[in-house]
Amino acid sequence: MYYPQSWSRTAKRFCVYIFVSLLIGLYIDNITLALLIALAVLLLVNYVHLYRLTKWLWQSRTMSPPSAPGIWHHIYEGVYHLQRRNRNKRKNLGQLVKRFREGSEALPDAVVVIDSNARIIWCNRNARIELGLRWPDDNGRRIDNLIRNPEFVEYLEAGNFQYPIEIPAPTNPFKTFEYRMMQYGEDQLLLIVRDVSRVSHLEEMRKDFVANVSHELKTPLTVINGYLEVLESSVEDTQPIVQKAISEMGAQSQRMRALIEDLLILSRIESSSERIFEKVIDMPSMFKQLNAEAAALNKDKQHKIEFNIDQDLCVYGVETELRSACSNLIFNAIHYTPNQGHIQVIWKRRANGAYFAVIDNGEGIEDKHLRRLTERFYRVDKARSRKTGGSGLGLSIVKHVLHHHNANFEIESTLGKGSEFSFVLPQELVAENNN
Repeated sequence: MYYPQSWSRTAKRFCVYIFVSLLIGLYIDNITLALLIALAVLLLVNYVHLYRLTKWLWQSRTMSPPSAPGIWHHIYEGVYHLQRRNRNKRKNLGQLVKRFREGSEALPDAVVVIDSNARIIWCNRNARIELGLRWPDDNGRRIDNLIRNPEFVEYLEAGNFQYPIEIPAPTNPFKTFEYRMMQYGEDQLLLIVRDVSRVSHLEEMRKDFVANVSHELKTPLTVINGYLEVLESSVEDTQPIVQKAISEMGAQSQRMRALIEDLLILSRIESSSERIFEKVIDMPSMFKQLNAEAAALNKDKQHKIEFNIDQDLCVYGVETELRSACSNLIFNAIHYTPNQGHIQVIWKRRANGAYFAVIDNGEGIEDKHLRRLTERFYRVDKARSRKTGGSGLGLSIVKHVLHHHNANFEIESTLGKGSEFSFVLPQELVAENNN
């Protein structure tokens, strides 16, 4: 076991050495000469050991240190133990790196590590198979020189990696890959590529199914509604039970028609490729029309509805989608707020964009329901929804519209006090007033 050298013992040895040199100086009657010779010998010995230490550190291939007396023995031993400790650390680090690489190779996704200049530092086996990378031949090459898809190049140059992108695979156009980039260390990026072909295919099938079924249901439902209207006009002299049955069938067919219309709207929004920066929407004019529609819908409820609209605030976007989102929130407030309630519709400019809100003083919603309100067909109170003719798709439509316009949907509600449904369109969508 190694014990550190006692500096007091070293000092004692030095004092003894000097004392002997003084005795020799007294003996030869020249103390100065004796001390100079003693110090020269001491300096020479230390230089010799320094030379041996340097040769051992830089030229020797053995780990074992040279033998030496006194303090140099402890210096050699100290360096030896330091080398052994560093060697063990390097060994452990090498094992850790090996385990990391083995784990990365076992991942089902393609993984590529790139530096701040988009140059490849490392990639796993799946990256070589799915992305067509060659290792180590592609080490140091720019990733956008190997994956040349314009969407990927734009995604990489934009530097906004908050959301992933989906593009065809570079080696197989029939596959769809999801590319997700994230920070990795101080000046590196981690690119994770996942095969989402099956998920994308299933999602497309679902969208097509909903769109096709909804469209096909419209024709038979129109025929049913037509015959029900004929029957309603000719049942004045029939039994009350027959009149009630025909009236109920008419109401339910109208509800089904509204549900189909909502499904078609949702399907169009999901498959929409219309760019949100191409057209400016005259929002004050749109709210003027919604105000008239809300007044007509409010005849029975007798709510006090206030429209606080910034007449100079217009935005870029898809007008049909934003109109659908705003009308859904306004009409929901009218339907679900108890009679003679108070509803505020706000459209104004904020520092972070254009703010829209619908605030009511209705019954409010429990916290456990808030997270699920935007799910399709989810209802807080199914009986009340059936009574008001709700389809359960309104808030889902709002969520998809806002996602298309890069905005988040916010819901705040307190039982017994009311609710606030709001969103903020980003500043990039606010159109400058040219008047």
